[in-house]
Amino acid sequence: MDTPSTRTPSADAGPIIEVAHLHRRYGRHLAVADVSFTVERGEIVGLLGPNGAGKSTILRILSAYMPGTSGTVKVAGYDVTREAHAVRRRIGYMPENNPLHTDLRVREYLKFRGRLKGLGIRRSRSRADVVLEQCGLTHVSRQMIGTLSKGYRQRVGLADALIHEPELIILDEPTIGLDPHQIRAFRNLLRTLGGDHTILLSSHILHEVEMTSTRVLIINEGRIVVSGAPADLRQRIAGAGEVLAEIQAEGTALEAGLRELAGLRECVLSPMEEDYWHCRLMPRSTEDLRPAVHELAARQGWRLRELGLRRLTLEDVFVHMTSGDEEMEGWE
Repeated sequence: MDTPSTRTPSADAGPIIEVAHLHRRYGRHLAVADVSFTVERGEIVGLLGPNGAGKSTILRILSAYMPGTSGTVKVAGYDVTREAHAVRRRIGYMPENNPLHTDLRVREYLKFRGRLKGLGIRRSRSRADVVLEQCGLTHVSRQMIGTLSKGYRQRVGLADALIHEPELIILDEPTIGLDPHQIRAFRNLLRTLGGDHTILLSSHILHEVEMTSTRVLIINEGRIVVSGAPADLRQRIAGAGEVLAEIQAEGTALEAGLRELAGLRECVLSPMEEDYWHCRLMPRSTEDLRPAVHELAARQGWRLRELGLRRLTLEDVFVHMTSGDEEMEGWE
């Protein structure tokens, strides 16, 4: 049988991934704790979290490499435990440490992998040519894999994941160990694949996930703590931020006046030249404190030479959600 499935992503209804109340224990350690999420067809979803958060465990369960302790997981409508063979035929999985055969030539390896994944001789040859072109490997197709750079080996791993035309591509830390130029090239490659494939990728590098994904799931200690499109997450925190001001005033009076502001959670003053003070003001919620600071300075006759806002970023949210940073408490 030359093709892994007669079904195509466009022909199937419903999410490509359905995870409900997934748990995974290693002895007494709970690596995945009551995780539930779905991924729609055509999405590029980033699973973001610090090392040890449970990302790789979730991906291994999704790829039918290991079972969950409890809960249900479906890929393309198939249960990963009871219908593992059907699931494997519909996914392309690239693990964090890509186990390539370094003593084979690139095209030879891809044809070999195609045959292992159920493609016939003729189909494996034609698909090898297609993925070589897709992944920018045509000019190194006759090279031994062991002679390739790390970046090109990652491309070979991606071509391997694509060889059997899977509905879902799962990538575990795909840019780890790459230099900035290789990361950019790999990121652009993923974008070109996004229109034809559903992609789930894990990383502990927020910038990479944000640049590549249409949706982000942040996981910490085995739990999903926040999810949404990068733009939506920014919108949720758009009004939040710390106010930075430089005010010329007597220190005690300045601090007393600022602490009377409604909505102020914390105020940090640092002395500057000519009786100016650098003021760092943190709100209790998403309220913008700048109008209140301006009004206070005008009412007291204080000179105000700087008034700005440092908005929170997705990195701030990530750090807060994964480290319990108390400085941001109440800003969500």
